[in-house]
Amino acid sequence: MTGEPTKKPSRTGTKRAPRRVAAVVDTELAQRREVAIAIAREATKSKCTDAVVLEVAGMSPVCDFIMIATGTSSRQMRSVADDLAKVAGSLGMPAWRRARDEGLSWIVVDLVHVVVHLFEPGQREFYDIEGLWSDAARVEWREKPLARGAKAS
Repeated sequence: MTGEPTKKPSRTGTKRAPRRVAAVVDTELAQRREVAIAIAREATKSKCTDAVVLEVAGMSPVCDFIMIATGTSSRQMRSVADDLAKVAGSLGMPAWRRARDEGLSWIVVDLVHVVVHLFEPGQREFYDIEGLWSDAARVEWREKPLARGAKAS
């Protein structure tokens, strides 16, 4: 204690781990978003309607994205659930678990970071998952139409 001003600690050699961690988290979230978008597109190709992708990262302790779609019948929804699990698996996110209600009017495919809900119309309205997660951001997943004269890449 000589009365000399104390020096601030040098920042040389300090780690910047939080920035790298944030970058990794952002990259992982982007990859998960791409899987959610791919399965929404696949569900629509398989004749499901009203597909919605909700981003619930930071809101849900369970997953980052929820994809909801309406099927036409229990048979079609089972087939779509199988197709979606294959698409997700090909993108590195295999299905962890599947569940369905007794009447086969609601099928859930749990991909861990993305949870898929396939409903028959009446069940979707009854359970209102979109209303439950009304604060969640909706992810735009539909491909934008090309402008006139533009060529596809």
